[in-house]
Formats: sequence, structure tokens, C-alpha cells
Amino acid sequence: MVSKMGADVVIAGTGIVGCLIAEQMLDAGLSVLMLEAGPRIDRGRIIENYRNMPPAAKAANPDGPFPPKPWALHPMEYTGDPDKDYLITSGPDAKAYQQAYVRYVGGATWHWAGTLWRLTPEDMMLNAKFGVGRDWPFDYSALEPYYTRAEYAIGAAGPSDPALQWPPMRSKPYMMEAFPFGSGQRRCVQAAESIGLQYIPCAQARNNKLAYQGRPPCSGNNNCMPACPIAAKYDAYSALLRIEAKGGVVVPNAVVYRVETDDKNNVQAFHFYDPNKTSTRVTGKTFVLACNGIETPKILLLSKNEKIPKGIANSSDQVGRNMMDTPKFFALAKFKDPIWSGLGPVQTGAIMSTSQGDFRSRYAGGQISLINFSGAGSAGLAALKQKLVGKALDEAIRRETACTGLIAVEHEVLPSAENRLTLSDKKDMLGLNQPAVYYDVGDYVRKGADLHTFPITRKFAEALGAEKVIRIPGFEASQHIMGGTIMGKDAKTSVVDTDCRAHDHPNLFLPGGSAMPSAGSGNSTLTMAALGVKAADAIANQTTRG
Repeated sequence: MVSKMGADVVIAGTGIVGCLIAEQMLDAGLSVLMLEAGPRIDRGRIIENYRNMPPAAKAANPDGPFPPKPWALHPMEYTGDPDKDYLITSGPDAKAYQQAYVRYVGGATWHWAGTLWRLTPEDMMLNAKFGVGRDWPFDYSALEPYYTRAEYAIGAAGPSDPALQWPPMRSKPYMMEAFPFGSGQRRCVQAAESIGLQYIPCAQARNNKLAYQGRPPCSGNNNCMPACPIAAKYDAYSALLRIEAKGGVVVPNAVVYRVETDDKNNVQAFHFYDPNKTSTRVTGKTFVLACNGIETPKILLLSKNEKIPKGIANSSDQVGRNMMDTPKFFALAKFKDPIWSGLGPVQTGAIMSTSQGDFRSRYAGGQISLINFSGAGSAGLAALKQKLVGKALDEAIRRETACTGLIAVEHEVLPSAENRLTLSDKKDMLGLNQPAVYYDVGDYVRKGADLHTFPITRKFAEALGAEKVIRIPGFEASQHIMGGTIMGKDAKTSVVDTDCRAHDHPNLFLPGGSAMPSAGSGNSTLTMAALGVKAADAIANQTTRG
């Protein structure tokens, strides 16, 4: 059985990029249909799921409240067994690409930290300035207006003092003032100054004192991950309620598996399966894949046919290549005096200047931040392992919670064609190949960590009063999924143009992190959103004309 539906603009993916585009299309008078592979779930159910998780599971797995559905699998706890893992990772740094995202209505914004870092002008011109990586096909000044529009669409709180902004090049002020630092973060400011560095506040996608878009001010739950319990933090689910009120249609449990094209390379339809493997053909004027940097290239590769044997949008053979994240290591610090992390949002500031410098011609820079998660859960587990009870248990939990800090160091990685997503032989219940990624952070990152960021991290931790600093071996993923449909002016070496339009298909757009030519060291979400807003302008102009 095959059913049909359609709209002016058809969007696969209900995360932040898809929502920003959908709302702009509706405001332009266009009809919008959004497809999401997974189910719809309300906030109360997510919080209840989280409350019912065992303490050890809460500490280990931010996706725990979002159990994957058989027709819409997503990464959970990695076993290293290809027969059990959804995303199959391999290579020297396989662990550094073990991503956490959810295929639910609202996408990964349910459980993101809500931080809004911009790239710097230098981040966008790595090859021109340092002779490494790729350059963006436009400079920072061209992207800045879209950064600002994205911040205002999301609702951003950030510092008004240019000396505390990253970078201090803005066309408009933030909507709301930056969140105040808690005691631990104030200590970070003092410690950084003592070693000649600056610990600055990061902009936040959450309301500070003011209500915005029907969302209340942040109440400091420190539960941004796996979900903000009161919706103070921006998430796409809140945006979808507004989109539906404007006439947008959201279809859950709709797994896109094929992009259909005609003889002129125009996209004619998306095809999706429901959980019963009933196929539906969705027609439109303009089509958008805004799934993420893993699911978008996966769909393009699944859509290969006799006329397009490499997959949709893949004449350059770059679909699935240049997979990036911001590989991070953790340093565990034990303090003599309490540091008391866990007041306010889970990340409130960082040292960013360590990501910049002429050394980038030789090795990577990175941002350094004291994680602001409450450590009570892990402290409780550690104390229980000691078989303590009563007052001794209480004192051990308090001591461990107050005097332990986790410092995260996230690095810039270079795009590499060898870091590649392919389709594995393993298939899900719908018969669709699951994604596999080969990943190597490269000597650029390894040297950056050994020669640059860890020595500074140790000094920073000692300035904070750490008696012991332990670098946890290896790199981990930061869940900043980038690459896979890289942007460029040359159709022979890239997948999309400056508006995230596929070079090969004039009415197919692939906006978001998958298009980014460089990664930077901060959270990529704001850059993804800015590219979505930029693409939305082109989509609206093209669709209303057509």
C-alpha cells in the first residue's frame, strides 16, 4: 500500500534547523510538512522516565529517557559490538564518534546543554590563515547577520560587555543578559586570571529573568540534560507547538528512506515508511533534509539508483565524508576546598582564547571549561561502593560532591575525507542499512592535546586549588555532529553551495552541521541554526517564485 501527501516545503527532521526553516516558511505564506522518524513524547513523560532511571544509568546515559523504537533506532550505550550498536564506529578514535542523539519529535534539542558559541573569523579561514583544513566559501561578516537572527529566534542570553563576548563582533546585543556565575564558576574566573587567561560566560539558549516565546525563566534546575523540566531552555518541541498553531503539519514515526528525482535532477518526492513499513510518497516544490550530520548523509546514500549510483547529491563523492565533532578529553580534579559545581545551567563559561593562535598551523586549539553538572549522583555511587552507611555515607557524598571537578577540553578537528560515513551491511527492522563511521581525530588533535591544552588545563586546575589532576585517557565525542555534506563553491569538491542547496539538485537543501567546512572548538548548534536561517531565505525566495 502506498499513500500520498504533500506541501510547498517538505522538511525531514524536527530539530532546531528544521524548525527555524519551517516557521520562516509559514510566515512567508507557504505550506509546510515536517517528517520525523521517531515518536512524539511530551515533557512530563521524559521527566518521569528520567526519575525512574537507576542512578548509575542517569550518570552514564543522557539518552536514557528516550528509548529507541525498533523502526527509528538511535545510539544508546555503546557496546562495541556491531550486532548491537545502531551507529557502528571504527578507526583509531572510534570512541570519539560515539554520538548521542535521539530520533524523537524535537530531536537532540531535548537533551542539549543549550550553549551558543559562535565561530570566529579565523575559525572560518583555516586554510588561508594557517594552511590547514578548508575555508568557508564566505567570511564571518557574511554569516554574522544570520547568527544574530538565529539568536533572536531562539532567545539568547549573553554578556553585554564586548570584552566578555565570543567573538566581540556583533550587529545587535543579546536579548537577555548573561547568566550569573555560581561559586565554582567565579573561582574559574579568578584562577584563569592568575595564569593570564580569561574565563568568559557562554551565551545560553534559555530565558534569564524574562519569559520568551511562552517559556518561563530558568529556575536553575541543573537538569538541562536530558531535558529542561520547565522548558526555560529552547528545545524544538516548544517551537513545534508554535509551528503547528501556524498551520504546519508534523508527521511522527515517518522514516524517510528515499529521495526521488526526475530526469532533470529535480527532487520530486520524499518516501517514508511508517512502523508497519507502509510507504508514503510526499510531494512538494522544495525539499529539506535537516536530520543531522549522520542521518542526512545516510538517507542520501540509501537513495542511490541506476542513474545515480553513488547516491543523491553525491557527484563529488563527498557525501558521508569529512565527518567532524569537537573531540574532547576530561581531566578529573580533586580539590582540597569545596568547588561546588552544579549551580545554574550545566555549562556557563569557558576559556576560549586557548582555541586561537598561530600554533594552529601545527596543532589544534581547544576550549577549556569546568563542567557545571552537580556531582551528587556520581558521588553517591562512589560512596556506596565503599559500603558506607549512615553519617559516614552522608559525609563522603558531601565531600566528594563539593571537592571534585570535571574539566572538559574540546578541540578543533580538521575535515578529512577518510573520516567517513558509509552504509553498513546491518539493517534495521524496516530493512534500511544502519550507518557506520570510520574516525581518526588525527595528529593535529593529538598534538594539540599533548602540547597545548592539557598543560594549560593542569595549570588552570592547580590555580583552582586542585591537589590532584588526572587526564582521563582517550578522546570522547561532544555530540557536535558536523560534516557529511560539506559546503563549497566547487561542485567537484563539495556537496552544497553557500545556501546549503545541493549542487546536483536545485530544489534540495541540506542545511545544518553537515554542511560546515570547519568545526571550531565550541558547541556547533548556533552555527547550524545560522545556516538554517540563511538557507531559509533562499528556500522562501525560490519556492515563492516557483
